[in-house]
Amino acid sequence: MESRYLQKCLGTCLTQGLTEVARVRPLDPIEFLALWIYKHKENVNMELMRQREMIALEHERELAMMEQEMLERLKAEELLFQQQLAFQLELEMQQKEKQKTEDIKTGQEKSSKDMMSMESTARGEEAMQSEESMDSGKTLAEISDRYGAPNLSRVEELDEPMLSDVALNIDQDL
Repeated sequence: MESRYLQKCLGTCLTQGLTEVARVRPLDPIEFLALWIYKHKENVNMELMRQREMIALEHERELAMMEQEMLERLKAEELLFQQQLAFQLELEMQQKEKQKTEDIKTGQEKSSKDMMSMESTARGEEAMQSEESMDSGKTLAEISDRYGAPNLSRVEELDEPMLSDVALNIDQDL
């Protein structure tokens, strides 16, 4: 029973310590073995702590890697979002430019139509004025080809001062 206990508790430690005593050959081998076993206990505890720290560091490193990957994905998503936003803004700008050019074209077409209608109106007025100038020397009966139209003589109107001209003269006199 005692040998099993010693084998279980001191097996490897005692054999390693005795090996060290045989290698070093100290003056007091019992004290050396006692200090070596005591130091061995500290070394074993330190080794366990070091292993635990290594496991914890490995875990932290994995968490840091996952966090780094997450940040990279977020940056990639942000970049993609910014590119999509820039693309949408560019499309909107192109649509606005297209709308402006269409508005300008329709405005130009409208102004050209207005100019054409004004020109045709001016031509029509010129034609009417030229007809009137031709007809101005004729009487209504001469102009009218209708049977039974009265033969009226021509009446010239005198320049009469207008009401606004009279009011201006009165204001100036006051």
